[in-house]
Amino acid sequence: MSGRQTIAVISGSVQRPSRTSALVAEIASAIATRGDYAFDRIELIEAAPHLFSALHPRELKGEARRIVDTVERADLLVVGTPVYRASMTGALKHLFDLVDHRAFPGKPVVLAATGGTLMHGLVTEHQLRPLFGFLNALTLPTTVYAVEPDFDGYTLASAKVRERVARAAEEAAGHLRLLALEAASAREQSHA
Repeated sequence: MSGRQTIAVISGSVQRPSRTSALVAEIASAIATRGDYAFDRIELIEAAPHLFSALHPRELKGEARRIVDTVERADLLVVGTPVYRASMTGALKHLFDLVDHRAFPGKPVVLAATGGTLMHGLVTEHQLRPLFGFLNALTLPTTVYAVEPDFDGYTLASAKVRERVARAAEEAAGHLRLLALEAASAREQSHA
């Protein structure tokens, strides 16, 4: 691994403004304070029209191919979704239907979601974690879920949610440090 590690920050929201986008941005900002990383932001409200031009990975072209490549090449993902009908958005699921599953084994992923009530708080466990488990990604232990009262408009205001953001960011940074050490060790062994 040469250069800065890359984090893909993905908001599955198909609306603007978006509390989900605000939440994943907050998580990205917290990770940024813990190291020198490059960030690629993917807003599904902008990306979905490109992605839906392909129904199969072999049909990916132009911007859709670039978006999928960005996700596949990232060292870590921050993935957030609003809860729609007790699940992630269809646009977010479609993105992950297009990725090459071979790009994900061991890739750390921070899971986040926003919803209207606390009743949807397990979406990260029942929808997102199984998806990334299928891809053999490493979903980090701390998930972040926020509801409308946790925000002041579209700015995260809840101290409790901020604590979870900080914990998730620390876990993410720790895994990125480990990946960097493993890459450095592999480079040293290849030169020995």
